[in-house]
Amino acid sequence: MERDILGYRARFGVLGPSTNTIVEPEFSEMRPAGVTNHYSRIVIKNASAISNETFMQGTLEIDRKTYEAVEGVLTMGPDYLVMGMSAVTFYGGAEGAQKWKDNIQSKSGLKISLGSEAVAAALKAHGNIRKIAFLSPYYPVANAEVANYLSDHGYETVRDKPLQCPSWHDIARVTPSTVRETVNALNGDDVDAIVQVGTNLCMARQAERLEMELNKPVIAINTATYWHALRANGIEDKISGFGRLLSEF
Repeated sequence: MERDILGYRARFGVLGPSTNTIVEPEFSEMRPAGVTNHYSRIVIKNASAISNETFMQGTLEIDRKTYEAVEGVLTMGPDYLVMGMSAVTFYGGAEGAQKWKDNIQSKSGLKISLGSEAVAAALKAHGNIRKIAFLSPYYPVANAEVANYLSDHGYETVRDKPLQCPSWHDIARVTPSTVRETVNALNGDDVDAIVQVGTNLCMARQAERLEMELNKPVIAINTATYWHALRANGIEDKISGFGRLLSEF
């Protein structure tokens, strides 16, 4: 089969909420030569999340509209799909995530990398990790879903912090200093690794600095998801600037 001039190794169809301004640039920074990212927007409004209930309603609206974005990106003939929204991929534990994945793959005819699956794979790649702490821009009800999913994969959540961002746009406005303060509060001798979920929360490059300071894995979900997509396609390039996951595994 003839290949695109630029995407001669892989062409990724990236699915992300239209309100998300972080996934596209972070994935672009991680892109090796010969791989191209083609962002397809899940069209939603900038929902206000002011409670557990409104947050869940907002994420489920994204879920309902995901396949419209899949249909759009299929027109350019991608080799693989990458989910650039993480919350719904954790819902229902390991079983729920697998059903969600199977549904997208069945409808599209393509394989897909999910944030939930990628985080579990990243923790496994580091080895000797059992107890984690994580931060998110979510509300507590969604953090409980993340903890449940990770528990299904054998990881105990010691502490977690939902930042409870008041709108989708506000997630992208969380400052590096807030991220650092939150990570430091979550860290402890009883934690083997720190995880960040929520793809509109900017942390891919900061995770590397925190990882060096804390001397333990700090896994940003956009890094984990893009790493998972690359490795699933046999692309083993080691990429610096985003922590051990991309530079070593």
